Amino acid sequence: MTMHQPTVWIAPSILSADFAALGRDIAAVERGGADLIHIDVMDGHFVPNITIGPPVVRAIKRIATRPLDVHLMIEDPDRYIRDFADAGASMISVHVEVLPHLHRTIAFIKSLGVKAGAVINPSTSITTLEDVAKDLDFVLVMSVNPGFGGQAFIPHSLEKVRRLKGLLAATGSSAQIEIDGGVDPSTINDVVSAGATILVAGNAIFASGDAEAATRALRAAANAPPPPGIRA
Repeated sequence: MTMHQPTVWIAPSILSADFAALGRDIAAVERGGADLIHIDVMDGHFVPNITIGPPVVRAIKRIATRPLDVHLMIEDPDRYIRDFADAGASMISVHVEVLPHLHRTIAFIKSLGVKAGAVINPSTSITTLEDVAKDLDFVLVMSVNPGFGGQAFIPHSLEKVRRLKGLLAATGSSAQIEIDGGVDPSTINDVVSAGATILVAGNAIFASGDAEAATRALRAAANAPPPPGIRA
């Protein structure tokens, strides 16, 4: 899987899906044009919620036709990275806030043949990535505080994405910028114009009543020219 996509990628987050009908919901977003399936792994410690582990990722891998984008919101990701890679993750992202040896962790993910990403929370500075930027395949910017779906987009995230785009360019990094939290039809043009190319959307897709149509609509909006006045 190449990370150099010609347009934006849509990554529906199953955090907002119906877990009793996960296969149905994943099939719906794939029909709608999803590029990735985003899977939020939470441990109840780093974030105030508990979700799923490698067995569910392995089950999703059996039925999904898109790459699995696994976001580890856990206190000790090093302990579980191999398990998620073995379960079928194509991309694994880890939080800088819990890793004193981020460079080593990123190298380990890549050694398993998986794309490696670093995640920064809303209060975390992009400068924490400066010395590992060239080693990253992607950076995930949290535009809400992680833990629960359906939260409102934090407006400051747009400027953060712009500054991150500049930092990546300055360090010679080819990492893509992913954004997660509050991405919906009202924010999608702004985040694309700011520089994000992988868009995670949960509530906007799965709470819509028609996940297939909502995915298709988000893709169309993301690929549309930005409205006048939107800063590139």
